[in-house]
Amino acid sequence: MTKADFLMLKETVEELHGCEANYISSEHVRESLGGAVVWDGAVSLFGLTGHPAATMCYAWVAEDQRAGSSIYAVLRMDPIDSSRDAVRASLALKQQ
Repeated sequence: MTKADFLMLKETVEELHGCEANYISSEHVRESLGGAVVWDGAVSLFGLTGHPAATMCYAWVAEDQRAGSSIYAVLRMDPIDSSRDAVRASLALKQQ
């Protein structure tokens, strides 16, 4: 991931959640469903300053052949407690 990619994620987190975001780290997440890989990539963790309920946010870019790229920014709040939880929640919402 390039510096421009990180800046894009940071700006998206700040815009969506109305607070300051600071990059902490990235984790690799690989998620399968029915034996098929549905997500395999890096999820960035941002610390939040000024958000009324959350102190962290998970953010990543997902490429979709039909829809192009989408940016996800999921707050670390119950029941989301890890980058894997954030990816799983976004996949579940996408299936609805």
